[in-house]
Amino acid sequence: MSTQAQAVIGALYGDEGKGLMVDCLAAATQGAVVVRSNGGAQAGHTVVGAAGARHVFHHVGSGSFAGAATHFSRFFVAHPMLLLDELAALGQLGVTPKISSDPRALVTTPFDVIINQALELARGPARHGSCGLGFGETIERNLRPDFALSTKDLFRPDLRARLVSIRDAWVPVRLAALGITALPAELATALADDITIGHFEADCAAYLDRVTLWPDRRLCERGTIIFEAAQGLLLDQDSGAFPHVTRSNTGLANMLAIAVEAGITELDATYATRCYTTRHGAGPLKGEVSALPGINVADPTNAPNEWQGTLRLAPLDLGVLREAIAHDLALDRGGIAVKAGLAVTCLDQADDGFAVTDNGEGMRLDPAKAASRIANLVGLPLWAESWGPRRGDVRLHVDAVAA
Repeated sequence: MSTQAQAVIGALYGDEGKGLMVDCLAAATQGAVVVRSNGGAQAGHTVVGAAGARHVFHHVGSGSFAGAATHFSRFFVAHPMLLLDELAALGQLGVTPKISSDPRALVTTPFDVIINQALELARGPARHGSCGLGFGETIERNLRPDFALSTKDLFRPDLRARLVSIRDAWVPVRLAALGITALPAELATALADDITIGHFEADCAAYLDRVTLWPDRRLCERGTIIFEAAQGLLLDQDSGAFPHVTRSNTGLANMLAIAVEAGITELDATYATRCYTTRHGAGPLKGEVSALPGINVADPTNAPNEWQGTLRLAPLDLGVLREAIAHDLALDRGGIAVKAGLAVTCLDQADDGFAVTDNGEGMRLDPAKAASRIANLVGLPLWAESWGPRRGDVRLHVDAVAA
């Protein structure tokens, strides 16, 4: 039973290549278990298999193409409706992941989605950048014990009564608190229709058929742990620019809490960044530009959508990157030994002389040397660099990881 674990953390606003890094680590780790340490179905981690099969992982760990199992930690928010769709899509690719969940993992209901979408629509041009999947509303509802719903509660004989209570007692209170007096017609119909509850009950039953209950404290019995964070450090609820944050801790905090519970004593944390900066959704983005000279942006995952708009761009700001990682590494580690390294992705999209900035000063980099230069300026060893979207395009700096 190993007491060592690995981790992949997004260093900026998400979309840094976490899925690719987890896939690489899982392929190099026998008996890997990918642990979702925060977030929920709003995550989108893209992995391209050796034969070209492509999947955007939302629930399931991004090591699944490499045969890794998945575990939903107590900090994860499960979305039964969407998990079943994802498992069906993976099944068509010949992938059937083994999934476990801590009993405390929260569960999103259709009513959380309805409130989330109604609120974001009501904000108009002042949207926060929500994905519209009910993640934040799930956390808000679970602050009220009488309306809470976690994975263990899906076994309740009175599950339907609990769902009716959420719909009839919680939703009106929450909408009133948000100042929403009327719902769009489609959302109002879904809220009032008992069929919505019936469909969700069926989804929950199917979810329990596919997910095994397993407590976080016994994680090491399942295999070698790879923590997979969602979003990025600059979207952390405690250190990001409120209100344009996610309602979770996106870096080491949750991983360390799980590690203490599970008896993990050593953690190797890979902080991932593109060689440029992206942000999907509203909120500040230092140095934002409409186009990046010297960068041929390729991102089929983050297509424009009604909830988050178009992918936004800026040169990589090394000062911002350095500060975000330093803040995360300054957390109380609870006696756990943490080593950190950097992964730089999307180098295949950079032309010679592409620009990054540091303390307001621009500098031009040679893509072939850029990863080492960026890591050096950030003050971390370079553990990986990617020159394409597949595992075979990643250069792992094994000597640096082992040092």
